[in-house]
Parts: sequence; structure tokens; C-alpha cells
Amino acid sequence: MNPKLTLLCAAILVANPLLAREKTDLIMMKNGDRITCEIKGLTSNTLYISVSYILGTLSVDWDRVDHLESKQLFLVKTQDGTVYTGTLSTPKNLGGRPLQIEVVETPENKVTLEATQVVNATETSTNFWQRLNGQIGTGFSYSKGNQSTQYNLNSSVEYPAERWSAGASYNSNFTANQGASNKTRNEVTLTAQRLLRWNNWYYTGLADLLQSTVQGIQIQTTLGGGIGRYLKNTGRTTFRVYGGFAWQRINYQEAVLPSPTQQVTTALVGTNLNLFRFDKTTITLDAILLPALSQPGRLRFNLNASYYVKLWGKLNWNFTVYGNWDNQPPPGFVGSDYGATSGLSLSFGNR
Repeated sequence: MNPKLTLLCAAILVANPLLAREKTDLIMMKNGDRITCEIKGLTSNTLYISVSYILGTLSVDWDRVDHLESKQLFLVKTQDGTVYTGTLSTPKNLGGRPLQIEVVETPENKVTLEATQVVNATETSTNFWQRLNGQIGTGFSYSKGNQSTQYNLNSSVEYPAERWSAGASYNSNFTANQGASNKTRNEVTLTAQRLLRWNNWYYTGLADLLQSTVQGIQIQTTLGGGIGRYLKNTGRTTFRVYGGFAWQRINYQEAVLPSPTQQVTTALVGTNLNLFRFDKTTITLDAILLPALSQPGRLRFNLNASYYVKLWGKLNWNFTVYGNWDNQPPPGFVGSDYGATSGLSLSFGNR
């Protein structure tokens, strides 16, 4: 595990409260209550707010909100894939009319949206650090019976903009058992995507570095890109698929068995699924299939799936399943490495 990366993530977590916005947003409830707060975001029919005299983030039922006003900047995404940046306000909900959200991009340019068409609205800023969202988590277990020790570290960060976004993630797993060699798995992934002119279409690129002692992989480099589409895009569910091409360079550990470096050209088929349930649970799944074009019949498959349960404020419990499979590894090498971990995580930004 890289201590520099751990320190960087810790620094982001410590610095995040210092970058908090002023709590000057206004919410009027249908029962007449008036709340002065910081609006953190809107998703899954839930409005997230922060109040100066209450610790943590509060969840407000969006159906009980009469109207709101904010002078802060937000990224507002709709079901058809359109994205707007501006301040928020809502006309008073008169005569049972469906609640609307007014996005003020400039004093001369105002867009009024039906609330039911809004996928989410998240805080944004012209300040680079205030745009970052992410999480860092860890887990540890020990068994005296076979002197087994396991730990894992996972972290991710995302930078969203109006028409594009970029992200990075790091996952590390370590296992030590008495009488057996230590096992490690480390993976770094960089991704970026940009929306196209057509609704819900985008193009994407990725770079992935993988190290696995179980499979004898010293370093596996994957570079790829393609075009994708959101098949479902609501406040509770996002589901997208993408396809394209990728290139892999695989260096195996010669201490295991002599094996030359392999360079493979592949097709790229991927999917991403996110499910949300009223401020309590989140399920994420990322899967990538890499059918080799330069070695017909060879398939590689990568999977990362996580289940998050909110405990308190920014603190979550998570359960993660990970794995990577190769149906034609070099002779003498293992074709798969997979496992499951659980632990606690802290989120920052708008997560």
C-alpha cells in the first residue's frame, strides 16, 4: 500500500471542511417551516442540506418542499442527458402544479425544468477543490488460528464539469497466512468521459494498472476508449453501456515462471450500474469484457461491485466484490484473482 496515496487522501478529507460554502440557502416547506442552510444536492427524490447548528448532512423529503432559493452554483442533470450550470430557485407550488426548478445560467439565460425530469443537482464551483467528490475506506481482519491477516484500502475521486467528468480510483488488498507467501493485489484506474451532442450519448477513455501476485502479474497496463450511452438515467438508477477498443501490455513475474511480455489488442465492452435508495444504500457495479483481437479466443473480464450502507453523516459501511479473469493465461500461471472485502469508508464532496 502506498503511504503517499494514503496521506493525500487524508489531506483531502481534512481540507474538505475548510472549503465548505456559506449556509445562506433558503428552503420553505409546505407546512410553513423556513430553513436557512447549505443545499448539498438533490438526488433520489431527496434534498440534502447542511445546517450550521447540526452536525452532518440532513435528508429532506423533496415532496414536502414548497420552494427554495440559492445563490450557489449547481450542476443539474436531466433524464435526456442535458446538463446545466447555474443558481437554483423554484416557483411557489400553486394550484397543485408539478414542482419546477429554475436554473439561472446568466441573468439573461434562465431555464425552467419540471422537477420530475431532474436526475440530480449537485454543488459545483469555479474553485477546483470544491468540485472534487470521492471517498476513502479501509478494512482489516485477523485470525489467530492460522495466523491470517487481511487488510484492504480503497479510494476514489471524481471531478465533474458541465459536459465532461474525470475520475481516479485506487484499490489495494493484502493477505498473509502462516506457512504461505503473502498475496497482494493493487489496481489504479483513471477514467474520463464527455457528453456528445446527442442526448445521453458520450465518449469515454480509460487507463488501468494492475498488479496481482496470485496471477503472477507484475504489471498489466490497459489503455482503451469508445462510445457509450445511458440506457436508464433517473434519480434512483443510472445504467450505461459502452464499447470500443483497447490495448494491453502484460509483464509477468519471472520468479514464478519465465514468460515473455505480452501485448494484446482487444475489443472493449463495458457497463456501469448505480442504484440509490433514499439516503441509505447505494449499489455500484463496473464490469469490463476484453475479447482479444490479436489472439482470437482469449477473453479477459474485470469486475468491481460495491454495496454501501450509510451509518452516520459521511461514514458508510461497504461490502465489495472484485475480480479479474483470463481464460488463456500463459502456461503455469493462474487465470483468475477474485475476492470480497468489507470495511468502513468516509466520503467527501457531494457523496
